[in-house]
Parts: sequence; structure tokens; C-alpha cells
Amino acid sequence: VHIRGMALTITEDNFDAEVLSSDQPVLVDFWAEWCGPCKMISPMVDAVAAEVDGIAKVGKCNLDDGQAIAAKYGIRSIPTLLFFKDGEVKDQIVGANVTQGQISEKLKGLA
Repeated sequence: VHIRGMALTITEDNFDAEVLSSDQPVLVDFWAEWCGPCKMISPMVDAVAAEVDGIAKVGKCNLDDGQAIAAKYGIRSIPTLLFFKDGEVKDQIVGANVTQGQISEKLKGLA
């Protein structure tokens, strides 16, 4: 169920449909419950989701539900934000030293 303006929950089951097959750019936030920095950027990711609603998609992938995805894309530290367009990674941000504006600009730049 997708609530407008909210980040999607990305899992191994819906990754292909929601991310790789998307006709819009997609930001995927890789995070985990035990990751403090992940919790710090989570509100920014949610705010970006609301900001780009209609031109891009934003999703969050909990590593516990997405280990195969994380392995495929070489996610070694979290938080990691991957920016997808046309099924390919176009950009990334690793770590929490980022602003909402930086996340938003990267995503809008792909739209």
C-alpha cells in the first residue's frame, strides 16, 4: 500500500517492480533498526518523499528484509542512499552527513 508522500517499503519481493521497472527515478534508503545515523536521516528521506511526490519515488529498504539487494549493490555501510533511473544506479550518498536539500536535488536532477 502506497500512501502519497510517504516512503515505500522496499523488500526483495517488490524491488524489481518498484525500483528497477519504475518509469520514475527512485531513491532507495538502505537502513537498519540498530543504526543510529539511519534514524537521523529518516525524517529527511520522508520529507523528500513528500517533496518529489508525482515526479519520483522514495523507498526504504531495511537490511534485514533486503540482504540480497544490499549484496547485489555492494552496500557496505549504512545509511546508503542509492539513486536509480531506468533500472540503473545513477548516484549514491553514503553516511548521514547530508542535508535534505542535497538528497532532493540529486533526485530531482534525475526526474
